[in-house]
Amino acid sequence: MHQRLLGDGLRVSAIGLGAMGMSAYYGPSDEQESIATLRHAVDSGVTFIDTAEAYGPFANEQLIGRALKGRFDEITIATKASAETDDDGTIHGRNGTPAYIKRAAERSLRHLGTEVIDLYYLHRVDPAVPIEESVGAMAELVQEGKVRHLGLSEVSGRTMRRAHAVHPIAAVQSEFSLFARDILDNDEKATADELGIGFVAFSPLGRGVLTDGIRSLDDLAPDDDRRYLPRFQADAFAANRRLVERVETIAAEFGATVAQVALAWVLSEGVVPIPGTRHRARLDENAGAADLTLDDETRRRLAEAFPPSEIVGSRDGIDAPAGVDR
Repeated sequence: MHQRLLGDGLRVSAIGLGAMGMSAYYGPSDEQESIATLRHAVDSGVTFIDTAEAYGPFANEQLIGRALKGRFDEITIATKASAETDDDGTIHGRNGTPAYIKRAAERSLRHLGTEVIDLYYLHRVDPAVPIEESVGAMAELVQEGKVRHLGLSEVSGRTMRRAHAVHPIAAVQSEFSLFARDILDNDEKATADELGIGFVAFSPLGRGVLTDGIRSLDDLAPDDDRRYLPRFQADAFAANRRLVERVETIAAEFGATVAQVALAWVLSEGVVPIPGTRHRARLDENAGAADLTLDDETRRRLAEAFPPSEIVGSRDGIDAPAGVDR
């Protein structure tokens, strides 16, 4: 597996693994297959593993801890301080206070079963707490040897600059795919590049639409939370699937899958994708994208195949704007 550099010293596999769906939001999963997938990922060189205390809550960190016990020296583990969550799993509002961030980090270390977190993100900015205070607390975790690198999620260029002035930020994570190109249109990616901050893409496959695994809404489990997202409503989904069919045509020219071409496009923009999967075969498929090089003409064709004006439905539910610092 090729590698990429985030910030000035965090080297990660060019394609990571988003573990969220193994424990939350996307319907039932097979724990044994999830564990096997996590172990297979490490064996295959996909060693950048992404989780968060919110996924479960806590269940995902605990799953990774069980699956990869004794192998944390082989992986780069990223987790996140999220909405304030009690030890019993009760979730409250966003909390970016130093006290909560430190408590959340200690709990994540315990659930993962490790002594240090490689990359610790502030999952969302707390509008009631200056970013300097939140990042200051995270910087203290670095000084204490509990965290190696700091990250932010869904932040504007302005917030990025303020945070980076307190302590170097290694990575910023936002949604990025052919479906969601906001970071190129606003100041996020440009600011990160200027400051030497790496960019990580969650949902690089459009929450599964940019694959051959979801061709119909019937492919989703009844309790899959994607059923409630705007892009997964019947008319919107049908329109967006027509866009995916254009990518299928391009992928066929490369002898590749839609997912591989979509991930290769993300990589070509200098962004590290962390596609989620619960299955070893899909992980191998995703990893194959790292060996696929797209020339400028192909990148142009892919962008034209997905004109923003033809994408139907916003990426998240009605509460999404309140969760993004833009």
